[in-house]
Amino acid sequence: MEVRPMAPADMDDLIQIWLDASKEAHHFVPAEYWESRQAEMRNVYLPMSETYLIEDAGGIQGFVSMVENDLAALFVNTGQQNQGYGKALLHCAMNLRDVLKLRVYEKNQRAFRFYIKNGFEVLDVSVDSDTGQKEQVLIWSSSK
Repeated sequence: MEVRPMAPADMDDLIQIWLDASKEAHHFVPAEYWESRQAEMRNVYLPMSETYLIEDAGGIQGFVSMVENDLAALFVNTGQQNQGYGKALLHCAMNLRDVLKLRVYEKNQRAFRFYIKNGFEVLDVSVDSDTGQKEQVLIWSSSK
């Protein structure tokens, strides 16, 4: 298992991981919403982010993206979850920042529990203006 910075050649794999994992984890949001956001992920969000991926002999298994202190994305291949990839990516981000903030859909309890287990705390609750879904705003600090 190796974590490394994203290279331009990785883009297609990361978009596919993001799309598949988004549909699975956010089943309460219509799949068409995620499909319609692929170009934005490719052309805006990933290029503006500091992104690291994790790969093994089977290829790229997931990625984490940060914009300043915002943990903007953490996605793992749907067939490879619960094998330590997400934790390794999260620890990569934690090693690069003193503070991390993120938003997680309230209905995505699996992700919420993952972040709480790894030291994040609830800071606030908001509503995603694009989907209308409630989000938990979480924060982590290395000083805790």
